[in-house]
Amino acid sequence: MMTNLQKELEKRERQFLNTGACQSVAGIRRHEENLQGYRLDFAVDADRILHSKSYARYIDKTQVFYMVANDHITHRVLHVQLVSKIARTIGKFLGLNEDLLESIALGHDIGHPPFGHDGESFLSEICQQHGLPAFQHNLQSVRFLDCIEKKGRGLNLTLQTLDGILCHDGEIHKQQLAPDRNKSFEYFDQKCQKKTESPSLEIRPATLEGCVVRMADTIAYIGRDIEDAIELNLISRNDLPRSSVETLGNSNGTIVYKLVTDLILHSYHQDYIGFSKEISDALKELKQFNYQRIYLNPKIKDGVNNIKYCYQKLFDNYLGHFTGQGKATEIFEEFVSHLAPDMMAQTTSAEIVRDFIAGMTDDYFMAQAKIIGCPASSTTLTP
Repeated sequence: MMTNLQKELEKRERQFLNTGACQSVAGIRRHEENLQGYRLDFAVDADRILHSKSYARYIDKTQVFYMVANDHITHRVLHVQLVSKIARTIGKFLGLNEDLLESIALGHDIGHPPFGHDGESFLSEICQQHGLPAFQHNLQSVRFLDCIEKKGRGLNLTLQTLDGILCHDGEIHKQQLAPDRNKSFEYFDQKCQKKTESPSLEIRPATLEGCVVRMADTIAYIGRDIEDAIELNLISRNDLPRSSVETLGNSNGTIVYKLVTDLILHSYHQDYIGFSKEISDALKELKQFNYQRIYLNPKIKDGVNNIKYCYQKLFDNYLGHFTGQGKATEIFEEFVSHLAPDMMAQTTSAEIVRDFIAGMTDDYFMAQAKIIGCPASSTTLTP
């Protein structure tokens, strides 16, 4: 009975999905599995991500604003849900695989360390001090899901899901994005290595679904960050650039609607995902506004030096565990002792520390910092 249901779902995909969509039967796993039941490959991926330890830690990870006394400000867990919803809306109208869209969206930010992009910058600097490559959250997302979950066995997700997560960078502005249709883990691993060696290298998703999630990432954060900044009195709605407002509106709901509608209209029956030039230019202007007026706003940087100091102290302390120099903390109980022996044998001490810190929630980071004597931080922003 279950096999018949699975075949019926596969038949529906053949009948109703766009010819450029990635059908579930095309899913490739690094380790072959004989999946039981009626779920298709990408639906299995989404469930595995949703039930992973890494996903559970989204709940207390910064999106943009950290140490904020306001429960209505966006956290990372809400952001990925918004990306998933927006991506599936676009995919529904373009005839794309909604299960694949969901799996990529849910997993795309799992590698973000505590305190958002500031934390990523601090961790990257420390990694390079210890001979490791620059830290990149998209590569770390792949590492958590493919190498660290399940005590080092990984979740054995499909190539298409992992590739979409790797290539999700929504901060790179593109009017159109066409897939780089690679079909092997060998090519994927080469792409990971090249990105590791050259962080500025632009890489493209392997599927139209991956392209949609990359665009949906931007759509999900651009207006939402504006609403959060207004809530925190960092900007007012009247500050938004006039030409952008004339094209996209001045509220998150209107901005999302205009962007999604334009993307659907200009991607329909195309082998790329893209905006019209008018909408793309307005979005680019809004992104520049956000960058200057929100992300670089000194009012949100209060306490940032303390966080940077704690990053350095925690890294040094955990590294000291391997030489008997560190103060006893939970790293062995909560992380190292759960890694498989072969995983430990292939991983340097600095890499283990990087992975542990990258997986922390904001609150856990500050609790661990307090244990080793780092000064506690106070809440910085209120509405």
